[in-house]
Amino acid sequence: MIERLADPAEARAWCAERRESGASVGFVPTMGALHIGHLSLVERAVAENDFACVSVFVNPLQFDDPSDLECYPRDFEGDARLLEGVGCAMVFTGTLEQFFPGELSADGALASARLVDPGPAAEGLEGACRSGHFGGVATIVERLFEVVEPERAYFGRKDYQQALVIADLARRRGGPRGIVCDIVRESSGLACSSRNALLTDGERERAVCLSRSLETVDAAWREGARDAALLGALLRENLERVGVEVEYAELRDPERWSAAAPLGELERAVALVAARVGGVRLIDNRVLGVGGDGRG
Repeated sequence: MIERLADPAEARAWCAERRESGASVGFVPTMGALHIGHLSLVERAVAENDFACVSVFVNPLQFDDPSDLECYPRDFEGDARLLEGVGCAMVFTGTLEQFFPGELSADGALASARLVDPGPAAEGLEGACRSGHFGGVATIVERLFEVVEPERAYFGRKDYQQALVIADLARRRGGPRGIVCDIVRESSGLACSSRNALLTDGERERAVCLSRSLETVDAAWREGARDAALLGALLRENLERVGVEVEYAELRDPERWSAAAPLGELERAVALVAARVGGVRLIDNRVLGVGGDGRG
């Protein structure tokens, strides 16, 4: 039976008890509305640790759009049932006040000076499109790491830039070991996302253009194309042809992150896209030449 905890303080005590007994704890932080992509992370955490735990918390610190926060899907009990089915030992949630007791202002906000610096990987793309997003991510993830103190933490490659930010955070604080797992896709190729539940059937069909556009650029890379501007233009053209609202469609050197797109010939590249389909914002990426989801 999975342990369901509604207070981070209880989760801290639960994790501490397991660690003190010599057991390893694997951790998957989530905002809930779990899908097979999340569950694949949990399954790996279960396989590689004595205990696996999951946080379910829709973090207001990382939303720049109040309406996006309001409509984000929530189903803690449904999530707990799914987690129990894959062997998760504990799931916990909480409120912003419970995660930051005594640190919120009278209107329930956390002071901007309290936000964690997300580091250079937060520059450009998602960082440019979503003001304050990565500061909010880094702040809650640091607190979650303090609550759980896991040996290993698991993240999905779909949130590519976020995974870089969290990896930097983990290095700065000396742990945990961050494990980035491959993107899980629906049969159509659409990357699994909690936001997919907000798509209509017609929008879901159109949304497949994200993964198909990435496939087109990967094919060009495999045929020898290396010019950053050419590949970026190809990526954007394939998205715009379908009529989705493109926020960005660019390449980066995965080993030398930069705020702006690199110029000239590339030795290695990851292609990243963000687009709105209907009113739903979706992101996807592909590491070029090494498998669609980062596999060699």
